[in-house]
Amino acid sequence: MRPVRFGGPSRFDGAPTFVALGDSLTEGVGDPVGDGAWRGWAALLAAGLAEGPAGLADAAAGFPEGPARFTNLAVSGAQTRDVLERQLPAASELRPDLVSVVIGVNDTLRCTFDIQAVAARLDRVYATLTEQGAVLLTACLPDPGAMLGLPGPLAHPLARRQRAVNAVVHALSDRYGAVHLHACEGDWITDRALWSADRLHPGERGHRQLALRFHALLAEQGLATGPAPSPEPEFPVPPRSASLWWLATAGTGWVARRCTDLLPQLLTLAADELRHRARGTSARLDLRASAAVSAALAALSVAEQPDAA
Repeated sequence: MRPVRFGGPSRFDGAPTFVALGDSLTEGVGDPVGDGAWRGWAALLAAGLAEGPAGLADAAAGFPEGPARFTNLAVSGAQTRDVLERQLPAASELRPDLVSVVIGVNDTLRCTFDIQAVAARLDRVYATLTEQGAVLLTACLPDPGAMLGLPGPLAHPLARRQRAVNAVVHALSDRYGAVHLHACEGDWITDRALWSADRLHPGERGHRQLALRFHALLAEQGLATGPAPSPEPEFPVPPRSASLWWLATAGTGWVARRCTDLLPQLLTLAADELRHRARGTSARLDLRASAAVSAALAALSVAEQPDAA
């Protein structure tokens, strides 16, 4: 697929409007600020987009006014379909200068996972936002199987799915001139101090690392002129007992709600993984996944070709 860019990042005029789309990662799960509210990397980033008093314009989240007008539309459990059908229309009405779209992990945790459908939805989301003149912020993410520490036969199919999503995000980010963060790699993934008890969401330190990395990318292009977020946590780290209690109650339920429909299929995938490993043909599974990604991206190119005269 030949890249087709809808312009490139340019400086914002005045106080930028920043809208965040996505799932629990962008909602801020793992970075509590009291009274059951989450903050997260996007809110931390918003505070440093422009010069001015610290603060954000997302009054609904309990933050004071500030130099960047910020709205977080991310919802825990969201998939690419939710971003396309629910979050995108709301974001379009806000006419953002900067919009983040970080999504895809929940798609990999569903028995309905279809990389071609994921690619088509992301393409429509990216196209709509960039055609409106927004600077697009994207990221590739670690695979959930590795983060959860699942056994190899269970983890490998999930890793393969996440690599497929990341490959699509990479290709489409290039196509639409997005500011892209490679968050699927690096020491931050294995540093337990950066992650919350559920091992799927960053803790406050992890959210701050994401905000810092996004801020650095935007600052390189003159798009973030405010101070970079501090890497040091503002709130005390929850005691281990509190983290374990959360994991045993709310956290376990969170994982179960997103994985229950996947489990029967995942067991089938794990059995297939073991058969291929026994035969020494595991590479075929990787090749099959790569071919699916190529077919998904090729389908987008065909769909966008003008009708023959």
